[in-house]
Amino acid sequence: MQLKQDAHGREVVSTIINNEEQPFDADRVLPVKNSISGENVHYYAGADTEVCGRACDAAWNAFQTWKNAPITERRGLLLRVADLYKKRVDELVQAQMKETACTEDWAKFNVLAATNYINEFAACVSSVKGTVAPTDKPDTMTFVFKEPIGPILVIPPWNAAVILSTRAISSAIVTGCTVVLKCSELSPLTHTILVDIFREAGCPAGVLNSLSASRQDAAAVTESLIANEHIRKIEFIGSGAVGKIIAGTAAKYLKPTIMELGGKCPAIVLDDADLPKAARLCAQGAVKNHGQICFSTERIIVLRSVADEFLKLLVEETKKAPSGSAVSESIAQNAISILKDAKDKGAKFLCGDGELKENCSISNTLVLVDPKKTPDHLRIVDEETFGPSASVYIVDDDAEAIKIANRSAYGLNAAIHTRNLERSIKMGRQLEYGQVHTNSSTVYISPTGPQGGVKGSGWGTQNAGWGLEQFYNTKQISWHGEDSGN
Repeated sequence: MQLKQDAHGREVVSTIINNEEQPFDADRVLPVKNSISGENVHYYAGADTEVCGRACDAAWNAFQTWKNAPITERRGLLLRVADLYKKRVDELVQAQMKETACTEDWAKFNVLAATNYINEFAACVSSVKGTVAPTDKPDTMTFVFKEPIGPILVIPPWNAAVILSTRAISSAIVTGCTVVLKCSELSPLTHTILVDIFREAGCPAGVLNSLSASRQDAAAVTESLIANEHIRKIEFIGSGAVGKIIAGTAAKYLKPTIMELGGKCPAIVLDDADLPKAARLCAQGAVKNHGQICFSTERIIVLRSVADEFLKLLVEETKKAPSGSAVSESIAQNAISILKDAKDKGAKFLCGDGELKENCSISNTLVLVDPKKTPDHLRIVDEETFGPSASVYIVDDDAEAIKIANRSAYGLNAAIHTRNLERSIKMGRQLEYGQVHTNSSTVYISPTGPQGGVKGSGWGTQNAGWGLEQFYNTKQISWHGEDSGN
């Protein structure tokens, strides 16, 4: 995708409405900074409420036709998009690395995983069906139809910029909905390239529109979009703090939401676990993408009988695991402040020092926490660090492990390490998490299985047919014959 130059020679990411790049006000052009180099890699056009209105109008007008498009047409669009992801993988990788300072491996994983999501939604769309429901009335029939909800406001994050935005966009569009994409101000080019790919694949004008907003204008722009009469549902992926604001605004306008919020994901290591494998997966889960993943392993809970052996392995694995860099110094400083709180209150650091290093990175850090103390004695106990760190707890038995794991406001992902399937299933049923993975990292995704959070990690289910159901209304149309009694 070609960036547009403004009068000052700045390369700018444009707003796209009705498949056309919009003119922009030079006074509303804002920079995107790479945290490693400290340089502005490019700029983006910040939207105002007038632009929001035009994007919503475009989505609404396109919806009148797109909702009736044959499933084969919608499926075909997604399959062409998946092919273009593969052809434009280098472009998507470079955009992510420039904007979010992620590693090449993480950027490539995003593109390949997103392609799998697209293909799965394309495969599942024809499985969502209406029905003829039984009725308690004579000579009466009830037809139940699944109808696309309407234009969807999608607000994705920067940390898995391709996967999470693609999942939201493709699941909405393939059901017959249209989309207004509010790009992250930290990855506007990455998100806009996705829109450009849909455009290249033949996506009709207005079906997918994109805009960006500065942090200063974010609240006003977001409320303008949510309040717009044409927007029928909001999907937000991001922090719990912002999620509360989005949910409150949506409630104000009686708009339904899908939310995938933060996590404080625990990994439980039992006494029959493969300890070297568990240590490696826990360490990788804690520091991958500099810990900037909602599924990151933020807490590691180990049974006392194997704690000495496991912690030795865990420290070794954590020290050598590659972690990358923070997306910005402010994100890094927030993680550092949580670690400093633990240090100032006398917590033992098993490795790492919680200090900012070169390339805007923090050393991989493990903090030992006393499970007997109250949950609020350290910020790291239940505050998402979004850094390459984890808190460690030593417990006496399975029951205590479950208690510590559930002692959280969040409920996204959890992991259990054990060779005993029955023990894992029983424990998993007691864990208050949307997903529980056995002998895997908490950082595990699959486009074919349901995914969603509980408690403070949000609501709604994504992926496959479960995800598509989020974008349909269920409508009943009844027929009453002569003998129905009406």
